[in-house]
Amino acid sequence: MRRGAFFASVLAVALLFSGCSKQEPAPERVAEPEPVAATEPELDPVTGFKMTGDWEVVRANCTACHSSKLITQQRGTAQQWLTMIRWMQKKQNLWQFDPATEEKIITYLADNYPPSDAQRRSALPLELMPPNPYSNNAGSP
Repeated sequence: MRRGAFFASVLAVALLFSGCSKQEPAPERVAEPEPVAATEPELDPVTGFKMTGDWEVVRANCTACHSSKLITQQRGTAQQWLTMIRWMQKKQNLWQFDPATEEKIITYLADNYPPSDAQRRSALPLELMPPNPYSNNAGSP
């Protein structure tokens, strides 16, 4: 019994000292700032265009001939948008824009509808295209 009482006393003293030992205060948690999400511009309820920059210039000039959906589904760099405009001017009778208006349109489109990996793939090179059965040159793409 004496041995049991001795171990009980030692255990009691150990517990007493462990409770009295100097403990470091828990470090204060510093609240991390919440990440700021980039806010997307509001969409025009009629056209679906992002209502930022010169969107009204684009609406006034581009939806005169076709649906805004045709625009919002496309993606391109400034050069690619310019190429599309030149094609429409040459093949679809699109009027010539004054330089300031054309620059506003291209800048808006390139800023708001840039190339994206989630969009259409690049065009196939001609050498990879199958023969066009409607071509005047049989067997050529």
